[in-house]
Amino acid sequence: MDTEEARDFNERCTQCAAVSWGITDEGTYYCTSCLNVTERHKEVESIADFTPNTKIQAINRGLKKKRKLEKGLEWYICEGFQYILYQQAEALLSLGVCPKLKDEVLHNFWKRYLQKSKQAYCRRPIYSNDNKSVGSDSYLSLSGLDSEPELLSIHRYPFSESEAESHSEVSDRLILPNIKFTQSETTSVCSGSVDGVEYSRQKGKGILKMTMPMTLAFCYLSLLWQREAITLSDLLRFVEDGHIPYINIHQNFPEEMKLYGQDIKFFATERSASDLLFFIRNTCSWPIYEDIYEKMIELAKFLDLPRFPDVTENCFLHPNMLCMKYLMEANLPDEMNNLTCQVIRMTGIGEVNFLTFDPITEKTKTVKYDVQAVAIIVVVLKLLFLLNDNVEWSLSSLAQEHNENNYEDGPCFDFRKWYQIMKKVIDEKQQKQEEFRAKYQWKSEKPLYYSSGDRSVVYKRRRMVVNLQKQFSVLVDSASNPEKKKPSSFQLNWTEDQNTTCFHRHSLQKILQKKGKSLTTLNSLYWLSTQKFCKSYCKHVTTYEESNFSMSYQFVLNFFSFLLRIKASLLHEEVSLFEKRLFYKKYENKSKASKSKKA
Repeated sequence: MDTEEARDFNERCTQCAAVSWGITDEGTYYCTSCLNVTERHKEVESIADFTPNTKIQAINRGLKKKRKLEKGLEWYICEGFQYILYQQAEALLSLGVCPKLKDEVLHNFWKRYLQKSKQAYCRRPIYSNDNKSVGSDSYLSLSGLDSEPELLSIHRYPFSESEAESHSEVSDRLILPNIKFTQSETTSVCSGSVDGVEYSRQKGKGILKMTMPMTLAFCYLSLLWQREAITLSDLLRFVEDGHIPYINIHQNFPEEMKLYGQDIKFFATERSASDLLFFIRNTCSWPIYEDIYEKMIELAKFLDLPRFPDVTENCFLHPNMLCMKYLMEANLPDEMNNLTCQVIRMTGIGEVNFLTFDPITEKTKTVKYDVQAVAIIVVVLKLLFLLNDNVEWSLSSLAQEHNENNYEDGPCFDFRKWYQIMKKVIDEKQQKQEEFRAKYQWKSEKPLYYSSGDRSVVYKRRRMVVNLQKQFSVLVDSASNPEKKKPSSFQLNWTEDQNTTCFHRHSLQKILQKKGKSLTTLNSLYWLSTQKFCKSYCKHVTTYEESNFSMSYQFVLNFFSFLLRIKASLLHEEVSLFEKRLFYKKYENKSKASKSKKA
């Protein structure tokens, strides 16, 4: 493209009224402001500089390419999500997961979803104007049903430049195998996709529609099947840090996939400017742990998946392994790992049948592996220090006195010192996270519009916003964005940081006492996080109000909740459920006492 040769062309653009032209490879003028391509061609001064046949071919190819890019090729909603899953799977591979996750596991899950949702691999697709299944008249028809359908290939996108050029001349592009796309009688003016309007109208039982959070449910379901060393909280953190594409991923769609109108509600994660509060827009745009987890279970049941591979002690998802990981990240003593293993063995939550996900059973047991591991650590801290704003400070004074008078022995764990260090670290991390979310650019670089008529107005507004942002950045002298850090399973690393104290090798000798041949906690008291659970028909098991609990317990919950990017109420609920298994006798005695009082 050459902008210098277009200086003689002084007409205004029909879309944005700007006079800023460039010349495409085919010789047509295009607007450098809104990228509008005209049908005017640059006149050639010397006939000897070109071959007439070459000019005619270039003009024809340019017009054909322009018309196809303006109108867009036929594509379906499932193709858009297929492209997104491909990009997310590639990102997971770059993080070090097994290649089978994309080539086999996610591949087969997506194929099974298309078949269950009757979008492909079925005789009677679900699409019709009257919400009735149709046969050969539908724009999605399946050929070769008598033979075994070939597996779905999610390698169709993205095209390479050479492949895209070769496919630009093909009108019927087969993205889904064995599916024939036929030209619909009426072109949709309410969406860029063929089935955008129809897809938004689908309602009823047994229908599981694809959404952006559902793509993460697919990814986590595949990770769980492979028993990879990535938990759900890690997955969502990688999404927020930009290592896994999610926010505004639609702007990476191929050029021939036009996105507007009804399509926006399926693929756009940004919120409109009509939201009442800015922070609501921020919190709603990021994927939420509980939402993705519930969608994962719903998806597994919809697909009728069999029992997942067993979660054994050698697996990363086993609570013994996860507790060790979070103890290291929380800068807690290594000796606490023995206590967590004992508690896991007492409650039986480390058994294979308890940990393995089986979606087809009548009472599906669901385990939040990362949240459960953190809840175990919270319970062990309560066993050691009680966390009632009294006992933990008394034990800290004993540990401080021991550390000052005994230099030869190893240091004893001081809860007060740990609290002061961790509070400072977490406050800094939370402030950085709030600044990151406040500065995050929610609007995509490729503007979204609800109709082709609004395209010029939307692009003009987008240019104004970009210009204002540039001017404002110059006024405030904002620094350039820092380089993206490499992804890691650990957010906090205490071995490399020499400026703070590492408590990993601190002992618990002043907190534990010998009783015969065994060690018991110096603290003999314990208080239950929940005295009475909600009834079964209630959505939540228990309620969490900060004013009802001690400051130290609140800090421990908030600290681990920040690590997992979850709500403190969710962790409190998991702590209560674990205490119910550990102290089941206390709960039984209380239930019997309450029944006797009523009698």
